[in-house]
Amino acid sequence: ILDDMCDVMRRRHYSIRTERSYCEWVRRFVLHFNMKSRDDLSEGEKKIERYLTFLARDRNVAPSTQNQALNALVFLYKHVLKQPLNEKINAERAARKTKIPVVLTRDETKRIIGAMTGIHQLVVKLLYGSGLRIIECLRLRVHDIDFDMKALTVRSGKGDKDRVTTFPPSLQAPLETHLGHVRIVHEGDLASGYGEVYLPHALARKYPHAARQWQWQYVFPAQSLSTDPRTGIVRRHHLDPSPINKALCALYPVCQSSFDAR
Repeated sequence: ILDDMCDVMRRRHYSIRTERSYCEWVRRFVLHFNMKSRDDLSEGEKKIERYLTFLARDRNVAPSTQNQALNALVFLYKHVLKQPLNEKINAERAARKTKIPVVLTRDETKRIIGAMTGIHQLVVKLLYGSGLRIIECLRLRVHDIDFDMKALTVRSGKGDKDRVTTFPPSLQAPLETHLGHVRIVHEGDLASGYGEVYLPHALARKYPHAARQWQWQYVFPAQSLSTDPRTGIVRRHHLDPSPINKALCALYPVCQSSFDAR
């Protein structure tokens, strides 16, 4: 089932992150009901309703998590199993909690950024100075940076929309220095027979040599080459968000006294 799920999602051009997320929800759904064959997937509406109620009542998940599980299971039945869900799914909905956001002061932000170093610090400065989501920042390509206009082009952001934003002039020199190091790494990859980067949609077929060109490289490439799970091609992907998140979490003690005071 999971192989069929991946095949359908790839033909519909779903992202690798969505593919992994949906497949994980289907795996949990199957294990929850101890299913042994596709016949056990019958009466989909009732099983989905029971599972979503289980998530809300026993797992106490957030509404967004429950909605993600629902979307994954509806996709499974409608597009993979070709079983229309005609009956209404009346699952118990996860409780929506209202939380007051904690907004950092300028002093707290300076302390956190000042405690970071290297690429992690540069990424966080761009997040703060340009209003980027972390995945938007890490997916930036070299040609997305316009140094003359101090502008960044964010492609396929939230809602799969493109937008243009600015970055602080103070980041121009650090970015140029960083890209100089990245170019050396890229030239080394080319010399070793690699240097190819993932291109979205049909660009790889339309421009067969673009994947090795400098302007298409990631601004924040990973430290090592990796194998594309979909194609098996060895590439240098962009930096993973998890090290950035871990670095920020590790700095909690830096502002712990300020946070606890709120």
